[in-house]
Parts: sequence; C-alpha cells; structure tokens
Amino acid sequence: MQIKGIHHSAYRCRDAGETRAFYEDVLGLPLAAALAFDEEPGSGRKHPYVHIFFRLPDGNFIAFFDAPDSAKPDAFRMAHGFDRHVAFEAAGLDELAAHKARLDAAGVPCFGPIDHHFVRSLYFYDPNGLQLEITARAPDHDAIMAREAAGARDVLRDWSARKMAAAAAAAAAAE
Repeated sequence: MQIKGIHHSAYRCRDAGETRAFYEDVLGLPLAAALAFDEEPGSGRKHPYVHIFFRLPDGNFIAFFDAPDSAKPDAFRMAHGFDRHVAFEAAGLDELAAHKARLDAAGVPCFGPIDHHFVRSLYFYDPNGLQLEITARAPDHDAIMAREAAGARDVLRDWSARKMAAAAAAAAAAE
C-alpha cells in the first residue's frame, strides 16, 4: 500500500472572492471548483461554507474554505514560514524571474530569490496570511537531494541528541 501523492492542501480564507482573485489573477492558477454547502460534513450541523480549488499544472490542487461563521481573525495572521507555508515549483530560473515580475506588478511584497543551494526561492504572503514560496531547482538539485537522503537518519539522530542535551541543560539551569 502506497500513497500516490497529494490531491490537495486546504486552508481557511477570509474571503473566497479575494482569494480567487489572488490565486487566479496574480498567480495564474485556474479556479477548478467552487462547492457551496450549508452543513458541516459528517455532523449535519448547520455551518455554511464554500470550498474552492485551484488547479496546479501537475493536476493537484490548492484549496480553501470560506466559512465565515467559524473563522477567527487570528486564523489570518501572517505566520512564520517555519509554522506553515506552501512551496510551488517553477520550471526554471527564467520562470522564477517572471513570477517575481508578476508579483511586483501586482504590488505583492516579496523577497528573493534566495539561494538555498538546492533551490532558489521567492517568498510572499497571500491575502489570508499564508506564506507562499515559488522555487526553481538548481541544476544539481537531484544530486544534492541524493547526498542529503544518504545522511538524513544520522542528521536526525544527532539533532535529537543535541535537542535533548539542550533541554537537560535548561532544566538544570532552572533548578
């Protein structure tokens, strides 16, 4: 049994129309579906919402829920990229530069490209506070990832030991 891939990733949005304009008009992802419901799935509880999907070129989707009755303003605060972000992939550096120009023309603040060695990335936020990234693979991307995969378990073992030692030192200092 194996997972085939990601069909969609879903997030809240503050306004479906605003989100549609950003993802379709600015990022160029076509609106693939808009499903309106009056009840929460499974519970039958009254909870009106719309679920919208944008098609990615690989056939997968990024999706959003506009559920105003349950949305809290904190849900739309800009979160640090370590907490959550979505990374899209561009075909190459020229396309990455074209995305940067398109974001700049739309007045979307973005920074980059940042050289992460295996990819180069642009970073920006959507209207919902979700950090987005557009990456272009470095020419030696696959070789870099193969080297990283070979040592990944050792890195995690060493990281866990380092983290446990730091926690023990903090606990001892607090006593």
